[in-house]
Amino acid sequence: MQLRGRIHCSFATHAPSTRSSLLRAGLRATVVLRPLLTMALLPRALALRKRVLKRVIATRSTPTYVAVAIATLVAAAPAAWSAAAFGRPPKLPMTMPPGSAATEIVEARRRADFAAMQRFRPGYEFWRHVFTMPDGSIAFGSAVDGRLLATFPARGEWTRHAVWADPTLAGILEGQHLARELSERREQVAVLLERAAGPVLQNSTRGDALLRNAPRYGSFVTEWSAIYERFGVPPGIGLAQVILESGLDGTRRSEANAVGFCQWLRTNWKLLNHLSPTPIEAWNQTSQAPYCAAYLSVLATKYGSFIPALSEHNAGGTNVGRALINGEHLGAHDVRTRYLLGSKLARDLRALPGREYEDVYHSYGPRSYLYAEMVFGNTLNVRRLIASTPQESIHAMRTPREMSLAHIVKRTGLAAAEVQRFNPALVARVQADGTLYLPYYVSGFGPDVAFWHRPPSPSYLAVLDDFMRLEPGAEQWDDPAFAPVLADFRRRFRNTNTEEGAVMDTVLAYVMDQAYTSSRRTLLSAFRRDEQVQRLIEHGVRELDVLRAQRPAVAAATF
Repeated sequence: MQLRGRIHCSFATHAPSTRSSLLRAGLRATVVLRPLLTMALLPRALALRKRVLKRVIATRSTPTYVAVAIATLVAAAPAAWSAAAFGRPPKLPMTMPPGSAATEIVEARRRADFAAMQRFRPGYEFWRHVFTMPDGSIAFGSAVDGRLLATFPARGEWTRHAVWADPTLAGILEGQHLARELSERREQVAVLLERAAGPVLQNSTRGDALLRNAPRYGSFVTEWSAIYERFGVPPGIGLAQVILESGLDGTRRSEANAVGFCQWLRTNWKLLNHLSPTPIEAWNQTSQAPYCAAYLSVLATKYGSFIPALSEHNAGGTNVGRALINGEHLGAHDVRTRYLLGSKLARDLRALPGREYEDVYHSYGPRSYLYAEMVFGNTLNVRRLIASTPQESIHAMRTPREMSLAHIVKRTGLAAAEVQRFNPALVARVQADGTLYLPYYVSGFGPDVAFWHRPPSPSYLAVLDDFMRLEPGAEQWDDPAFAPVLADFRRRFRNTNTEEGAVMDTVLAYVMDQAYTSSRRTLLSAFRRDEQVQRLIEHGVRELDVLRAQRPAVAAATF
C-alpha cells in the first residue's frame, strides 16, 4: 500500500544487466553528456566534408571524389574537435514567428502546464535521472523537488555499492538488515529515506535506449525541434516524450507492436498511411515526427493542456476522460486540476487491497498516472542533448521514382551506413513518391520538402492560429455534432497546399475516426451518470482519509 508519498514503479523494471552493478561516483549527473560530447564529434567533421561533396558530386568522378573527400575529412578533424569543445551554436531551422497567435497560445499552455506540474507533482524532475542512467540500477529521488537521492544496483549488495547523490543520507542503512527480495528491499529503503528526506519516488533506471541512440541521432534534435514547433508543440515536451518512448530510435518496437519515434501501434500507422496523400515511412524518425507532433497538437487543443494530451497518447481517451470526471467529483474545475487530482484518486484507489474500486479506475494503471510527469521531467534532457551535441541539418526530397540505396550511395558518395542513419527504414530502395533524407539537398532526387527550413506560409499560419483558438473541452470534441468544425479545418489545412497542412489534414482525419467510430463518448457519458461510481468515489475518499489519519502525510504534495 502506497500512502506515504512513495511511488514504487514496478512497471519499469527490466531484466538484470550483465554489466557491473556498481555505479561509479561522478557519472550521476554527466552520464549523458560524456558519451554525447565524445561520440558526437564525428558528425561535425562530416559536416565540413559535405560542403566539398556538394561541389564534386556533379562531376561523378569517383577517383576525384574519393581523394578529395578523404583529404577533407582528415584536415577537418581538428577543426571539428575545436568547434565541439567551444560549443559553437548550430544554425537553427526556421521556427514559428514570434507574436503569432499560435505561438502565444502554446507558450501560455506550456507555462500553465509546468505550473500545474510543480503544484501537484513537484518531484517530476526526478525522471530526468531515470532516463539518463544506464539500466541495471534502482534510483531514489525526492518527491518534493525531484533531486536524486541515491542509486543502488538492481543486482548486488546495497550497503556497500550505494551511490549517494545526497551524502547526508549515507548513514541511513547502517545497522539495517535489508530484505533479500528486491521489491521488499526497495520498499524498506524507501521507508528509511522517507524518514530522513520526506516523500520519495523510486524507479528502475532506463537510460540504455537514450545512451545507445544519442551518439547516432542526437545531432538531429534541433531539426526535429523545428518540426514539432511548426505544429504548435513545445519541442522540449514533444521530444521528451520521444526520449521516454523510443530513446530517439525510429525502428524501436514494443511487445505490443508499437513502433518508431513516438511508439504508435502498427495499425495506427497503417491507418495514417491510408489517409495521407503521400507514403509515411513508420521507421524513419523524420517521417514520423510531423505526425507525432500534429497529433499532440490536436490533443492539446482539444484539452487546452499538454498534460491530458500526453496521457491520452499513453492511456487512451476513455481513461483520461474518466480521470477528468473523477476530478470533477472532487470539486476541481480547470482541466489540469481535474486531471491531476482525478488521476491521483484512481492511483490511490487502485493501490488499496482488493478490487472494490475497479469501476472507478478501470485499466488506468501506475504508468498511466506517471506518464505526463515522466515526459515533463525529461524536458531538461532535450536541452542537454542540444547543448552537448553538435547539430546537423536534415534535408528532405520527395522522390519522383523508385530509387535504390546503391544509386543514392553512388550519387552522393556517402557511405551506405550514413545514408541509413538519416533513413533508418531504408534497406534496399526508397519507393516512388517517398521521402529521402540526407545531410544536404540533391536536386536530382526530387523537390525539397523540408518545410521546417522555410518560414510557415501565411495561409498555413492563419489556419493554425484559428485552430488553436478553438474552445477546448473533451466532451464537446467527442460529440459528433462537432465533426463539421473539424472537417472544415481539414479542408482549410489541405487548401494551404503545404507539407505541414497536409499532415494536419491527415491527423485530423485520424482523430475524427478515433472519436466518432469508437464507443468512447457512450462509455464516458454512462460513467458520468453512474450513481454507483459516484458512491464508490465518495466511499473511497473517506477510506483514504482514514488511512491518512492513521499514517499522516509528510509533505503537502501527497494526496
